[in-house]
Amino acid sequence: MKIRVPATSANLGPGFDSCGIALSQYLTIEIGEETKNWQIVHHLGSNIPSDEKNLLIQTALDLAPNLKPHRLTMTSDIPIARGLGSSSSVIVAGIELANRLGKLGMTTAQKVTYATKIEGHPDNVAPAICGDFVVASFNNNEVDFVKHPFPNCDVIAFIPNHELLTAESRAVLPKEMSYRDAVKASSIGNVMIAAVLNGNLPLAGKMMEKDILHENHRQHLVPHLKKIREFCKIYGGYGSFLSGAGPTVLVLTPSENTEKLVTALKIYDHEAAIDVLSVEKEGVQIV
Repeated sequence: MKIRVPATSANLGPGFDSCGIALSQYLTIEIGEETKNWQIVHHLGSNIPSDEKNLLIQTALDLAPNLKPHRLTMTSDIPIARGLGSSSSVIVAGIELANRLGKLGMTTAQKVTYATKIEGHPDNVAPAICGDFVVASFNNNEVDFVKHPFPNCDVIAFIPNHELLTAESRAVLPKEMSYRDAVKASSIGNVMIAAVLNGNLPLAGKMMEKDILHENHRQHLVPHLKKIREFCKIYGGYGSFLSGAGPTVLVLTPSENTEKLVTALKIYDHEAAIDVLSVEKEGVQIV
């Protein structure tokens, strides 16, 4: 049995800590035979634990403490600390591991709620579980969420050759904002979501680039965002936004303009990874 969890991108500009999409990169956990102790075979680096200290096992045992140890094989093409939900994918995989091995019979809502309480916000874990485009709210220990099909487009991921830890990126955010700015931020986010639901990607992309909740505060940590936005306008993209806490930037574009944008981005930074992705319609799956 294999558990497959998609990468995710949170925020989509003004949908801070609320909106997210699932993407066509994956973490895969292959469940092998029972063993005396938990074993995780992977090639993700020496800093990723290969035993019960791994976040995957910690999450599973927190949910189902009596699980019997197994030999697991972990593979992932989701880059670590790049704003594409690498840690969220592990949390979601851990929940599904406990759900399957422990025969818990968890509903989607239960999985989203549990994952959100671990992560602290639902913007990555909800689309990782549900797939597609998800808008979610976490208030008073309660999670409400809505999944909706995302309009068809290519998603170009500009992934810099350096990490940006979420803690560092969150540390630059203000602790409060004025009422006037809060209303403005809300209106921008509302129109962005409505445009996505209406299939209007040109308007959605425009609103994604008007965020005032976090991107302007993080600008100095991701100086490439401004240049990528210039390329987006020149070569016919719908819009661009910082993926999660960064440093990855996503560009939404009609497929006929993808090649031109990819070429421009590769010339701009030959060390960055440029991946052409799609919105993954399914969330966590048993393969």
